[in-house]
Amino acid sequence: MEAYFLGIDIGTQGARVLLLDNRGEVVDEVEEVFPLNNLSRTEQSPEGWWLSCHKSLQKLFAQTTIDKTKVLAVSVTSTSGTVIPLDAHNNPLHPAIMYSDKRSAAQGETCTAAALKFHNRGFTAFNSSSGLAKMLWFAQTYPQKAKKINKWIHAADFITGKLSGVWGVTDYTNAFKSGYDVSGYFWPGYISTELGIDEKCLPKVVPSGTVIGNLTQTLAAEWGINTIAVTAGITDGCASQIASGAVQPGDWNTTIGTTLVIKGVTKNEVLDPEGRIYSHRHPLGYWMPGGASNTGADWVSADFSTGLEELNQAAENLIPTGKMAYPLKQKGERFPIMAPNAYGFDAENASHAEKFTANMEGVAYLERYAFELIGHLAGERINAVYTAGGGSKSNVWLKIRANVLRCPIIKMKYVSGAVGAAILASSSIYFKNLIEAVQALTIVEKQVLPDNKLADTYDIYYKVFLETLIEKGFLNREEIYA
Repeated sequence: MEAYFLGIDIGTQGARVLLLDNRGEVVDEVEEVFPLNNLSRTEQSPEGWWLSCHKSLQKLFAQTTIDKTKVLAVSVTSTSGTVIPLDAHNNPLHPAIMYSDKRSAAQGETCTAAALKFHNRGFTAFNSSSGLAKMLWFAQTYPQKAKKINKWIHAADFITGKLSGVWGVTDYTNAFKSGYDVSGYFWPGYISTELGIDEKCLPKVVPSGTVIGNLTQTLAAEWGINTIAVTAGITDGCASQIASGAVQPGDWNTTIGTTLVIKGVTKNEVLDPEGRIYSHRHPLGYWMPGGASNTGADWVSADFSTGLEELNQAAENLIPTGKMAYPLKQKGERFPIMAPNAYGFDAENASHAEKFTANMEGVAYLERYAFELIGHLAGERINAVYTAGGGSKSNVWLKIRANVLRCPIIKMKYVSGAVGAAILASSSIYFKNLIEAVQALTIVEKQVLPDNKLADTYDIYYKVFLETLIEKGFLNREEIYA
């Protein structure tokens, strides 16, 4: 049976909308860039998002040649930690306070102190990128406006509300950094008693992908589609994880962009006393732990911006280099090691191509250590690693990682957040659940398997890498879990 699912991604710089068919192929896609200015990292207009989104959807449904009556559902993804205060008529009282706005740093410390004292479980490491800190900052900065707040919502919730007319509903992943207890499924009392945020202003929380309403008749008529199901949304990182294929216990996704981000699925909550890892709640009740390193692929554009094709070709003949490198471009590391004193180092006595190759190996070693840490904390097996991000475009880097990890590396054809949102939209109304939806709608583009001989050599060099981190004071010997 022919069926299509609509995915919407409201990013920092623009909107992307697409239609995914029930074989997992993107059949139509439209992008719209937001008119940004020097304040856009701090605040943005939610109505501006909607105008861009609406315009993109108009264009999408005007240009598509599919049977539009077969579009069944829509879901929205957007940035984590971006919040919007609404009045009693569901209009924004203030521009959206962006996840990247640093003005709430002091309030983040206040939220953390209150959480640790009155509700020391789940996520307590609030900072300027957390929704809860931004709510407190707004209440303290604009006390008169704060009196008029009817509901606090997140970026994805605003677009969902515009589509359905249903307001004041959010999902586990968006509510997480706003203070919601995803283990007990409730808003902790300290948010109102200690921080002064009225509990009546906090949204209802449901699993991502839950059908919360239908597309308004006005929009359906305008676009020539049915009043399709509108589901609760999801944060951008979790949407990308869905698109990558990592949704079953034991599945993990590594995205290598500017930073190395690892997310996966476990049966039990992963508790990390050092705060390197935090756990979202999976729509099916599993856990979605993850962490983000300060190391990633930013060193590529910084130090190897020219001749990349030739460098990758050279690397094929250089692996394994046996040279140690850690391409951290800033001071301090946060995951998988917590080392404020950490600094990057290059391979010694190495050519330009050898340094490039050793850097790829260094990131792979760090990825392996991350998975050993996760395995130690979770007590659960890591079955498969899915990959995305700019770093996954290098075939030789995929080969290095598969052998360092001794694990197949799987790359899907479509890995955008908008695709993840479309898959999520399908999970409640066309498939039995999210796992079934991902199995049906993700297309494997590439799978790289380890070679035993190369993997054996990398086992040796990995131990040298750990010893190097210990010698430099970045890692303690008792923190080696292999």
